[in-house]
Amino acid sequence: MAKTQLRGMLDSQRLKKMVDDGEIETVLTVFPDIYGRLLGKRITGHYFIDDVLDSEVHVCDYLLACDMEMDPVPGYKFTSWQQGYGDVRLVPDLDTLRLADWLDKTAIVLCDIYQEDGDALVEVAPRSLLRAQVERAREKGYLAMAGSELELYVFKDSYDEAGAKHYTDLKTIGSYIEDYHILQGTKEEFVIGAIRQHMDRSGIPVEFSKGEWGPGQQEINLRYAEFLEMADRHIIYKHAAKEIAWQKECAITFMAKWNEAFAGSSMHVHASLWDKSGINSLFHGKDKMGEVEASPVFRWFLGGWMKHVRELFAFYAPYPTSYKRFVAGSFAPTGIAWSYDNRTAAFRIVGHGPSLRIECRAPGADANPYLAFAVTLAAGLDGIENKIEPPEVYDGDVYAAQDLQQVPKSLNEAIDELANSTWARETLGEDVVDHYLHFFRTEQRKFDEVVTSWERGRYFERA
Repeated sequence: MAKTQLRGMLDSQRLKKMVDDGEIETVLTVFPDIYGRLLGKRITGHYFIDDVLDSEVHVCDYLLACDMEMDPVPGYKFTSWQQGYGDVRLVPDLDTLRLADWLDKTAIVLCDIYQEDGDALVEVAPRSLLRAQVERAREKGYLAMAGSELELYVFKDSYDEAGAKHYTDLKTIGSYIEDYHILQGTKEEFVIGAIRQHMDRSGIPVEFSKGEWGPGQQEINLRYAEFLEMADRHIIYKHAAKEIAWQKECAITFMAKWNEAFAGSSMHVHASLWDKSGINSLFHGKDKMGEVEASPVFRWFLGGWMKHVRELFAFYAPYPTSYKRFVAGSFAPTGIAWSYDNRTAAFRIVGHGPSLRIECRAPGADANPYLAFAVTLAAGLDGIENKIEPPEVYDGDVYAAQDLQQVPKSLNEAIDELANSTWARETLGEDVVDHYLHFFRTEQRKFDEVVTSWERGRYFERA
């Protein structure tokens, strides 16, 4: 499906007309940061047409080297106080230009980040990292397609109310597990339905929403697409969903585990390779792998992905709290195994024939999709290049397995895996790996420096 055929997608001529007619007054000119947040500028429509559409805007480079509180973090090679925190250039990718239907008279465009001097992309920028792997796949004759299933929780509290309560004693919008429940889904339709409808009118086709395995937990599935386009859809949807919830005076969270008593929220990644035409699946084949009939390309892609999953795990679970999701019997994976249509496995094979694909159930809803997709593609391509064979198919309950390699139990463990990965440095680049190691270590350090309410409740009186 071509993007120009999608409702809500814009080209430059249509944007100019809508600006002239007063239908568009603002263009959100944005980029994803290392957390996966959208940052950028609100640009007046006429100014965007006259001075930005075929040009660029400038932002401070510290935006790729700060923490969630916007504090500049020392220790990055990319930029620092010593280097003066200069500018980088945002160049609009007009293929992403679309209506922001959830906002009044607004369009949105995603940008690539270029160095201030020269024509080189900033390699540590998440979109640049994914672009590099997509181009690598194309050079080898592959069109990489992906889907991401993103889960979230809906709360009766507004964001302001949740903050005033210090994010404790929050009330989910439902009181019971609502997996596939239509009745409870109806109670949440005022916000979930609004998200679906606004996304569908913003060039982001939605397949469906459904109740998930937690009270107030929902999943909204977008139509699959080429890797970069899928990441763009994912990040705009995630951002818009928060703004729509705010408009509806409720709150949502994409934390991988917001409460230890409830199911975590995932970002299951589906991946497949096609020929350059996008017509022929390169995963479909006649080789028997248990219940699966697949091609050598499928087998080697799966082998590479499984071989490198621990090395790249921090990109799937980037925060200390992310690891609290990986609990046996929770539908989040603990053992690294593959199996056909088996939700206890980290790698669940689904579909058949042209729809055959690999679902990795490791990434959490808090993962940055550009980073998660980039390392996924890098690992799969390495599997094909080196003909890496996957282990034997696993039958049965992976949670009960005693002899399988396990997913990392903590961010520290995942950091060590990435730090010791020669493959990651050779594939992603030394500077990229060092940049994100510093990011992950900073998140772990910030957590380690804080005294939590759990610690006060446990030790205040009795220690």
